[in-house]
Amino acid sequence: MRRVAQELGIEAMSLYHHVPNKDAILDGVVDAVFEAIDLPDSECADWRDAIRVRAFSARAVLSQHRWALGLLDSRRNPGSATLRHLDAVLGVFRKAGFTLPMAAHGASLIDSYIGGYVLQEANLPISAPGDVEEVASGILEHLPAEELPFLHEMIVDHGLSPAYDHTSEFAYGLDLILDALEARRG
Repeated sequence: MRRVAQELGIEAMSLYHHVPNKDAILDGVVDAVFEAIDLPDSECADWRDAIRVRAFSARAVLSQHRWALGLLDSRRNPGSATLRHLDAVLGVFRKAGFTLPMAAHGASLIDSYIGGYVLQEANLPISAPGDVEEVASGILEHLPAEELPFLHEMIVDHGLSPAYDHTSEFAYGLDLILDALEARRG
């Protein structure tokens, strides 16, 4: 609380006039992150489209606020934006005919995928299109192709292909998850 007050240029005791403790601040920060993520459209004709739009929004927001990944599911007192968001996601699944357990599984699976992808993406040594070639070239210099033929093939024939875009992996994985959920919906 002292550090927060210092950043705001006020005394720590002044904060307690607005929030009871550090947890209340963290709850509010998490709620603000959820507020920035587009709610899925529960009236959308295709549940997959509603979840897909929400997933891309969540990825974009969490990519800007990676520090929030560990906080999102840790709060005991979720705010109204958080609750509204979770209800909307569950609502899309339930209105699409998913059982309650499958709706819970779907929401958890999608959020785990988004969080994991954002975390992986944050740690990749690639931030610009030209980085792929640079990183791949560095790996290939020391990669014994005869000992690791499948990795060599993947880098040379896939990763370095002009048509390859590593950012498209998110959509591909998301579609696989949505396909699997659809198969279990009935």
